[in-house]
Amino acid sequence: MTISADITHGLNEQVFIPDASTARHYRNALGTFTTGVAVVTARTPGGPIGMTVNSFTSVSLDPPLVLWSPAKSSSRHRAFTAASYFVIHVLSAEQDRLSARFTRNGAGFEGLDWIENMEGVPVIPGTLARFECERSDLHDAGDHTLILGRVLRAAHREGDPLCFSRGTFGRFQSH
Repeated sequence: MTISADITHGLNEQVFIPDASTARHYRNALGTFTTGVAVVTARTPGGPIGMTVNSFTSVSLDPPLVLWSPAKSSSRHRAFTAASYFVIHVLSAEQDRLSARFTRNGAGFEGLDWIENMEGVPVIPGTLARFECERSDLHDAGDHTLILGRVLRAAHREGDPLCFSRGTFGRFQSH
């Protein structure tokens, strides 16, 4: 149930309890948090896989830990939770087409130049940053799984990040 409330000095906000009846309001509220866009890759017995995500975050500097969280409903969930190693590629503002390759109906690795790292995981050259990880831990988190990774190697270059906000890709304007 949605309730309008004017408790923020003239700003009309929607106050609600997140449940099935307010799922769209909840998604809209989450969408106001602008994130970066990344492609996570791993090696499976069937070959390389990748997934576009915006659920990437740093966890710890010492030891160097990051996490991301695939949806349990994803057809690639089992492959990623089983992978001992993975690579998180942070995309630049010019790489929105690359992000589309690794969505549900994207082309994936077909026709894409990539290399393998020392652990056999696909690395996509030219991304804004890269974190090569060994899986550290898995945590159940509702309809997602949190995958914690210990960063073995990292790389980055200059450039603007690809951003995602309110269902749209864009770029952060720096002054």
